[in-house]
Amino acid sequence: MQKRMGEAVARVARKVNDTVENKADSLDLANCKLMTFPVGIYKAMRSVTEGIHRISLANNELKSLTGRFINTFSQLRELNLAGNYLHRLPEEVTSLLHLRAIDLSRNRFRRFPEPLAAVATLETIDLEENEITEVPVDKLASMTALRSLNLRANPVGPDVRLLVRPLVPFDLLLSPEEHVPKA
Repeated sequence: MQKRMGEAVARVARKVNDTVENKADSLDLANCKLMTFPVGIYKAMRSVTEGIHRISLANNELKSLTGRFINTFSQLRELNLAGNYLHRLPEEVTSLLHLRAIDLSRNRFRRFPEPLAAVATLETIDLEENEITEVPVDKLASMTALRSLNLRANPVGPDVRLLVRPLVPFDLLLSPEEHVPKA
């Protein structure tokens, strides 16, 4: 068990070092079994955080994201948090002035993460396979940059199914309605 943990820590350190040394614009920490974002990464990456435009933390075990993470990586354009245990986003998400795409599929959201509605640059939101029943229809309609909202495999209410063009200026992706057979 300790050997596997040591290997996982070494893999994260290697990926962070590669990003810093190559002054890359992306950080890929997908599939690293992270339960939280490692605090040591903030210090290790302080010289390049402004240049990071894409981060993938997909398929980890994250239960939350901190405001510090958002404030540190303020220039993000793409954020992949698919396949975690997230159920809310910090309010600081509203300060991501360049964010164009966020993948929150396969998490634990029960409601649409409302801070996203205030991110004017968002073009794509993927919330497939969550537990979302409610969506702030009025707020979504005012998201002028939004092009695609994926709510497939969510138990959304019938009011969301009524959202079609031209009422909303984006593609709304939903699972087909399940028809209950009549007795």
